[in-house]
Amino acid sequence: MKKILLSLSALFIAGMLHAQTTEVQQKANKANITFANLEHNYGVVEWDSNGTCEFEFTNNGKEVLTLTNVQASCGCTAPEWSKEPIKPGDKGKIIVKYNTKIPGMFQKQIRVSSNATEEPIILTIKGEVKPQAQPQEQQKK
Repeated sequence: MKKILLSLSALFIAGMLHAQTTEVQQKANKANITFANLEHNYGVVEWDSNGTCEFEFTNNGKEVLTLTNVQASCGCTAPEWSKEPIKPGDKGKIIVKYNTKIPGMFQKQIRVSSNATEEPIILTIKGEVKPQAQPQEQQKK
């Protein structure tokens, strides 16, 4: 009886180890997205100035990388991204435009979903937009 229980325990442990090894191998063969930076700080910018920045990424995996969705946390931020699949070793970029007609401090997130990870990657933009300059005629009044 002890031999049977010992044999069944050994088979169970061997099965568990094999399942973990297979899972690790599957992850190693997937696409892998790596960003050069996860945050962009605009600093202090003028009202109605260029609010565009880029996030560059690389597919460091062994499978083709596809961005399935890139979504900003609000309508004041508009992302554009590579719709074509990214081959292993190739680079892609996400271009983010913030509406600089909204004065004040800001911090916004962009959620990047892909076939590389189950959880989205969060990119962040932040900075401050100066208030709109008043025309000189209004300042005299």
